[in-house]
Amino acid sequence: MHVARFEAPADGGPHLPPHRQQPGSRRAPEPIFNAPWIALLLTAVIVGGYAIQSRFPLPAVAMDYAFSPALLEEGQWERVFTALFLHGNWPHALMNAGFCLAFGTPVARYFGERLSGAALFMIFYLACGALSTLGYVALHAGEQSALLGASGAVSGLMGGAARLMAGHGRPGPILSRVVLGMGAIWFAINAAIGLLGSGLLPGAESGAVAWEAHIAGFVAGVLLLTPFAWVARRLRVAG
Repeated sequence: MHVARFEAPADGGPHLPPHRQQPGSRRAPEPIFNAPWIALLLTAVIVGGYAIQSRFPLPAVAMDYAFSPALLEEGQWERVFTALFLHGNWPHALMNAGFCLAFGTPVARYFGERLSGAALFMIFYLACGALSTLGYVALHAGEQSALLGASGAVSGLMGGAARLMAGHGRPGPILSRVVLGMGAIWFAINAAIGLLGSGLLPGAESGAVAWEAHIAGFVAGVLLLTPFAWVARRLRVAG
């Protein structure tokens, strides 16, 4: 079975403006991990999940939990989600974990650190991952090749973070310069991967990269932030 692995974005995460300080006040020390707990937890799940997975042969794991377009046609929809928590090797897992933390932090912070906001963040993450996978299926229907990795979902976080960068912490326009610029760079990187091969990325030497899913994930994140932001605002009012 051929294994195509998602790779994480190779760009840094956006930063939100610092909190204002009162004149003459001393600024409290910044915590070591200045990220919402749900973003830290998801990052730990990616790393810890691969630590457990690495104790088993990759072909056996892929056979039971990875996704393929052919399996989707057989009705195994759960694979769309289980494949997001598998990785091909340590570089693959660590890269996705790092960029999950970078791009997930502003998105999780916008949704809020209450349990309802954390749940909304995870649903957003899973929805972006599922749509990125379905974007791959649209171009490779019926193929037997297996897909595994979190980068489709991470690309969705990247798209959502781009919207928040454009709006200075709030959802900015879909066609803003920031979103279009990051999208163009991400498209160019993945076009190069498609043309020149997966050897451009660390951890991808043993398999092809599902670059189509990266692009679909980014677009999903950009578009889905609008309805998810509406829900987040409703939850804040209700809370």
